[in-house]
Formats: sequence, C-alpha cells, structure tokens
Amino acid sequence: MCEELYKTSLISIDSYENRVLTGRIFNPFLDAHIPFHSTMDFLREMDALLGELQFPQSFFENREFRPVHEPSPKMAAPSSESAQRGLLATFSLRIMFRQNSSWQGVLTWMDGKLEETFRSVLELLLLIDSALDRAAA
Repeated sequence: MCEELYKTSLISIDSYENRVLTGRIFNPFLDAHIPFHSTMDFLREMDALLGELQFPQSFFENREFRPVHEPSPKMAAPSSESAQRGLLATFSLRIMFRQNSSWQGVLTWMDGKLEETFRSVLELLLLIDSALDRAAA
C-alpha cells in the first residue's frame, strides 16, 4: 500500500512559454515540492527522485541485495490540492519501469480527465506537449 503512494508524482505545469516547461514536482515522500525551469531540468529532477526512491530501479543499474524496507514518508506540512495545481495543467505521473535507458508508465492529465500509457521519455514529453497545446486552444 505504501509503495503505491510513492510510485505516483504530481506534475504541476505553471508555464510553457516557447515550449519551455516550468513547474513543480510533488511526491508524498518529499519535504517540499521540486521546482523545474526547463524540460531537461524536469527530466533530471524526476530521475534523481526515482533514484532516491529506488523505484523503479533502473534496468541498466548494477543491482544488489538490500534489506527489504519501505521508505517512511517524510511528513511535510499538508499542502492543499489547489496549491499543487499547475497554472496551465496538472498531471499524475506513474513511472512503472526504467528500461532501455528510458521510462515507461502512465500519464494522467488531471484537467482534461485523460490517461495514456507511454513507452519512452520522448512519448511522455509528446503527451505533455499535446495536452498543453489543447489546454492553450
């Protein structure tokens, strides 16, 4: 049950000027949100978060036996749902696998009430781009 909490991150997009993502990453195990100011910044911050959570483990990472334990949630001050909403869009991102030097999972566009699976980071970014294009129209 606890594992399900940290598999999903909330991605709040506040700006997409000239197709440059700006926003925040929320996850139940973070003390505070993680801001990002470009697409590369978003990818680096998400990858660092996945590494810290050790889930999903990277396919190309050296693996070893470790004690079985679930990380305990960092009890951040409760943040209201409206504070987590992006100014342009809000996405629920669940990365299930990190294989072939990429990510696979499910992206839910909270505002558009649509959900799609993705097989690569490129496909994830194209889904976000299409949602933001639709939101701007």
